[in-house]
Amino acid sequence: MSAVCVSVRTRVGTTFHRRLGFWLVASLGWLHCQPQPGPKVTLAQGDTSLIFDPADLSLRLVRGEKPLLVFPRDALALGVVDQVKGSLNYDPWPLVGEEGAFPASTPDGLSWESPTAATVDEATEKSLRLHLTFPRGTAQLAIDQTDSGRYRLQLVPKAEAARVAYVRLMPQIDAQEGLYGLGAVEDQVNHRGKRRAMQIELMAEVESGYNDMHVPIPFAIGTTGWGLFVESRHPAAWDMAATQPDRIAALVGTGPDSPKGLLFHLFSAAHPLDVTKKYYDVTGTPGLPARFALGPWLWRDDHVTQAQILADCNSMRDLDLADNGIWADRPYSTGISTFDYDKKTFPDPDAMLRTVRDLGFAFALWHSPYMDDSDPATAMLAQEATQGGFYPPQAGILFTKWGQPIDFSNPAAAAWWQRNLRRYSDAGVVGYKLDYGEDVQIGLPGGRNVWKFFDGSDERTGQATYKLGYHRAFAETLPKDGGFLLCRVGTYGGQRYGCVIWPGDMDANMARYGERRKDRGGKEYVAIGGLPATVIYGLSLGPSGYPFYGADTGGYRHSPPDKETFVRWFEQTSLSSVMQVGTSSDNVPWETPPDTDFDAEVLALYRIYARLHLRLWPYEWTLATRIATDGRPIQRPLGLAYPELGQHPDDVYLFGDDLLVAPVVDHGARKKRVIFPPGRWIDWWQGTSLNGPQTVTVAAPLGVLPLYIREGAIVPLLRPTIDTLLPTTQPARVDSYATTPGLLYPRVVPGPASQFVLFDESVLAQEDSERQLVLRSTSGREFTSGALFEVLAWGARSPSAVQRAGALMAEQPSLSELEKAESGWLYDAARGGTLYIKVPRGDQRVVVQK
Repeated sequence: MSAVCVSVRTRVGTTFHRRLGFWLVASLGWLHCQPQPGPKVTLAQGDTSLIFDPADLSLRLVRGEKPLLVFPRDALALGVVDQVKGSLNYDPWPLVGEEGAFPASTPDGLSWESPTAATVDEATEKSLRLHLTFPRGTAQLAIDQTDSGRYRLQLVPKAEAARVAYVRLMPQIDAQEGLYGLGAVEDQVNHRGKRRAMQIELMAEVESGYNDMHVPIPFAIGTTGWGLFVESRHPAAWDMAATQPDRIAALVGTGPDSPKGLLFHLFSAAHPLDVTKKYYDVTGTPGLPARFALGPWLWRDDHVTQAQILADCNSMRDLDLADNGIWADRPYSTGISTFDYDKKTFPDPDAMLRTVRDLGFAFALWHSPYMDDSDPATAMLAQEATQGGFYPPQAGILFTKWGQPIDFSNPAAAAWWQRNLRRYSDAGVVGYKLDYGEDVQIGLPGGRNVWKFFDGSDERTGQATYKLGYHRAFAETLPKDGGFLLCRVGTYGGQRYGCVIWPGDMDANMARYGERRKDRGGKEYVAIGGLPATVIYGLSLGPSGYPFYGADTGGYRHSPPDKETFVRWFEQTSLSSVMQVGTSSDNVPWETPPDTDFDAEVLALYRIYARLHLRLWPYEWTLATRIATDGRPIQRPLGLAYPELGQHPDDVYLFGDDLLVAPVVDHGARKKRVIFPPGRWIDWWQGTSLNGPQTVTVAAPLGVLPLYIREGAIVPLLRPTIDTLLPTTQPARVDSYATTPGLLYPRVVPGPASQFVLFDESVLAQEDSERQLVLRSTSGREFTSGALFEVLAWGARSPSAVQRAGALMAEQPSLSELEKAESGWLYDAARGGTLYIKVPRGDQRVVVQK
């Protein structure tokens, strides 16, 4: 028999030491020290607590009485190997991945070890320090409560740390809850049952050849209101209740960096949509792009010339198409990153930019982080880069034909790059489409793809941090009031640069991710996905920390899209945070090339949806400016917005609080199954109403996006004729917000008292009762011309009276006459009865008698 003595050392306020749980028994001459568990230690603020229980070595994140995340003893585990080797990458994906190009590989001697004992070294009101004993080593777990509902934890291996290759977190969760976050994915918004890699991994079957994990974010959200953020740039893999329904697992390949420990954060919020704000408190608030960056935008892929850009700009204005910007995709310069224009195709770029701006467009350029050292056009710049040491000291496998990327971790390299970029920005370029930048990969399972950078990092973390330097270098050259960065890749923290994410080269069809398809030549492929996948991509990004997103409307691979695909796509992207239109076959709404079935209807429908997107700008921009305060994404998965429904559709979502969007994503479909949340919802187009919660199959002919507005909602719109947000020198031809913001057009559904405070502090309010409807408006800093309310679902009877400031308002004979008048009202029996009321600037109160 041996003596076992476990001591618990605590320090609360001042330092003191005590041994707990000792009792003495004389037996066969032995002194037996029987440990008794010490008291629970609780870090609490508000309704959230993190509780350590020494009886079972567990940690519990609790809100009220409800457990959110439970870390039993085996939930913290170290992956110990015989020897941590510098030649291995310790990518954990082969340990959990179910689909890969290579079989799983296990490092020699790998075993997972969990704590067998714990000592409380220190406990204060807001911090806890635990000494953990493992079978073959020790570790410290430092826990700090940094704010209400936010905890910072760092697990640092101590004894035998040099043999630790992985760290695993495996908390218990609710077995039924939905799981969100983790960045951009293409297959389903709810991660339950999935395994996710946090880096690019090869996949032999899918058409891209890899897992398309362009924006992995190691931050998960549960619909019961918890968040887990693993703050590590190392390769990682997550098991999202795929192995056990009541557990998730995050595996991180810390490799030689294991002695530095693993930092992670636990979050709690009353509503799961509010968890992302806790994440922003740690990683940074998303930067706002320029106002015009929300689009619409237009671009072509191949026919990139000065003449074509000017023709497209004039066509959009002649055809009355709302649009804020246009960009030149490659090729437009004499070479990759020559920071010039090819005079053969752009004979006078300064004159072109003047015309583009005169017509009310922003202008952007495609760009990348490479400088093609094999091209004579870039020879001089490439020589400068080589002599200046602006390339990585060691480069691994290159995945493009343009040579090494610039090493932006070198401040001199970043400054040199920016000096060259200013040739564009000084001439009026206000944004960039940033392609590629994913060369830094960790390698094949096991073996490394060695990169070394100026700042001392390598590919193990550089596969994430390279993206930050790349985007920062461009962001810092943009106008101070915001620009446009359309980025293919991202990582946590990159949201600070105001990046708009696009999902790369998606299929120009309605394929779902993983679906087997045949191309036009009859060759079979496994799709990365078309329209359905891009909807999922955007919905997964928003809660993960990138709220601005815009897919290529129409797709890219296997283009051109057919008419139905193109129409359904712009129906959906009109209710995306960013609307951008372009394909690899240069399809634009007004052209009818022989290899498509486009016709005049495409143009007519596009005009409606492009203008809808721009008209919604006051509503969306207000949501965008609120992110710094509430953290809520603009596009919100239904299952995350209404977790009580227990349903997680991939193609029904909220746009802000008040708009329910159900895009048609199946080819040939003319009906749509819509899950309606609780409350009354009004059809945007027809004014008919449906009550939730219920699931209804609604009519959805081509050209009609199923779109609903919530009872009690106020959605501020720009005027119906708006063309652009940007200044123009041709106001008779181009209707610009910069010329005048003009009237606000709030669309209202009467309901319980509500108000909408716009970004400029304009205030709109409504309150409905049995006998009357009260509307209020207060002018803000920008909207100073009054408002024209559009009240939906008013009913079949005209109001008995409409009063402002105690006086009857004049009824107008038509909507056009009402718009001309200073104030007044109009009733239209169409669409379930629509009531229009116009009020002048200032503080206004209107009472509508029923």
